[in-house]
Amino acid sequence: MGIGFLKFIVHNDAIKSDPEEIYGWRVYALACSACFGGMLFGMDSGIIGGVLTLTQFKETYGLSKLIGVPLADLTANIVTTLQCGCFVGALSAGFFADRYGRRLSLMAAAIFAIVGTIMQAAASGEIAVIYVGRFIAGLGVGAASMVTPLYVSENAPRAIRGALTGIYQLFITAGIMLAFWINYGSALHISGPAIYIVPLAMQGLPALCMFVCMFFCHESPRWLARKDRWDEASSILSLVRALPPTHPYVAEELTEIQEQLEHERRLIGNATFKVLMKEMWTIPGNRKRALLSIGLMICQQMTGTNAINYYAPQIFKNLGLNGTESGLFATGIYGVVKMVMCACFLVFAADSLGRRRSLLWTSIAMGSAMLYVAIFVRVAPPKAGTPVSPAGYVALVCIYLFASFFQWGWGPVCWIYVSEIPTARLRGLNVALAAATQWLFNLVIARAVPNMLTTMGNAGYGAFLFFACACYSMFLFVWFLVPETKGMALERMDDLFGVTELVKKLEDEESVHEGRDEKNSSAQQLEISPAK
Repeated sequence: MGIGFLKFIVHNDAIKSDPEEIYGWRVYALACSACFGGMLFGMDSGIIGGVLTLTQFKETYGLSKLIGVPLADLTANIVTTLQCGCFVGALSAGFFADRYGRRLSLMAAAIFAIVGTIMQAAASGEIAVIYVGRFIAGLGVGAASMVTPLYVSENAPRAIRGALTGIYQLFITAGIMLAFWINYGSALHISGPAIYIVPLAMQGLPALCMFVCMFFCHESPRWLARKDRWDEASSILSLVRALPPTHPYVAEELTEIQEQLEHERRLIGNATFKVLMKEMWTIPGNRKRALLSIGLMICQQMTGTNAINYYAPQIFKNLGLNGTESGLFATGIYGVVKMVMCACFLVFAADSLGRRRSLLWTSIAMGSAMLYVAIFVRVAPPKAGTPVSPAGYVALVCIYLFASFFQWGWGPVCWIYVSEIPTARLRGLNVALAAATQWLFNLVIARAVPNMLTTMGNAGYGAFLFFACACYSMFLFVWFLVPETKGMALERMDDLFGVTELVKKLEDEESVHEGRDEKNSSAQQLEISPAK
């Protein structure tokens, strides 16, 4: 991407002062290689919703014999087994990413996802194998969801860190879009058991791509610095920035990394899990960052976006679209809208509009779209066998608008924010905590939505009303609690959250103690000096 175009679309101070060489192809190739982990997330999320609507799958796994709440329960169990694995994978990935590195952790995540995918495709009617396969795949998906934004943010130049980290969300939406169209294509052109086996097997394709690509990538220089492998950190940072190791920009970035690590070690010296947890929750600036990360991920799931991702065919049916193919086609268009709008956000707004502003206006916009859908379903519920009414088409458009608004705020911005605000020592733990929170509430939403659509009023209008209220309340959360981080270096986040002031205070106290010690030492020397 040319520097002239970047300066045209990115409006922050960093882009004006940084060397042009650092925006070369390497940073984009590195980000895309890691972000296949996001496509893995999207494919697994999108494919299962369509597979659950296929007659052959229902007959093979016993769904065709159930109706009402029992059907909703079994459907939710199949979907949420993946989220259970994702929660465990995201929570444990922080430890492995900090101990063994970001790159190896991503490769391990890909292996888990591939094994789980093979089990799902080869289950042959055994629902238990589906459960185990989805759980194992979830371990890989969850680990990748934690490590990918962490790895990208630690390698990205500060001026375009938002856009590069946001590529993760773009790959999620691309995976969802591909999943929807794979389901639609399978329904049209494949018959027999292969109609659902092919989509289930395709879930492993992003994992395979990520595993191969990571062979050609390097470890994060910031992780190497944490391990005191400064020569390797300098060499890789020089390579990624396309500048010689002696260049002032590379030297300055290494110095900032070193200074931040020294400041953190002055607060608490070692880095055991117990010490890091104490550092996260007892230092006010770190505690605020951890709570913000948790809050943002809870809010992201409360928008209802994954309710649509997992159960889009059923939701479109509730809005009046009849037939499996019609629902899958509308779902495919929904995936295209998500991907296109996410790409537009990353190109034109990620590092220009700002994190805070993006979250604020999209909260109101998403809430309004969901509110209209809720009112439509309550006042004029669709009837089976009748064409979609004009008001129904507006409701369908509102679902697409909701997807667009989500990609301009709560989709990419949450991942950008939680990966850039932590300190270097706590970044892995903080992102793991955020990712695990995201998967926990993803599981809650995925488990609850089938029952919500069945029990909360005609066509589930209460579910849409619930998500609308949640979106409106998120505006207040951002307005009062979320600061702006656009264009700031990772090593300057401590200034924003007050940790630097704490370090200065400790240094001043040490200086006072040292001064007192020197005075006491001088006084003792005078006392023991022989009289003349």
